[in-house]
Amino acid sequence: MFSWSTLGSLISVDTSLNSTDYLNIVTNHVHSFMAIMFPYGVGPFKQDNAPCHHAQSVSNWFEENQAEFNLLPWPAQSSDLNPKENLWDEVEKSLRNLETPPSNLTQLRAGIMSAWVKIPQQRYQKIVESMPRKILAVIRS
Repeated sequence: MFSWSTLGSLISVDTSLNSTDYLNIVTNHVHSFMAIMFPYGVGPFKQDNAPCHHAQSVSNWFEENQAEFNLLPWPAQSSDLNPKENLWDEVEKSLRNLETPPSNLTQLRAGIMSAWVKIPQQRYQKIVESMPRKILAVIRS
């Protein structure tokens, strides 16, 4: 996760993400990040349309915590509007530029984590600033 001012934690998940695991991430990581970024509540939060994001338990949790989150509706198959895809591009470029490519999962995970924390602040600020323009262009088309 990220905001205009900072990158949040990058959480490594070792298995397919299910609703229970996702809810644990939301309660243990996302909730505290949002509380710091938006201390007065109602911070905008975007999820994609992964099935685990829309499980009843997850929906119930967001409903119970709606004073702290403004859960943004998101159209299906809207990868061009997903701001995190731009950050993943940065991570992929960084991995491709390594002198020695990762040869196992542990090295890959370490490379991804290292690339994540090295994303320049100007990069994610530019992404956040571009979102209203991108959304307006989609609405117009």
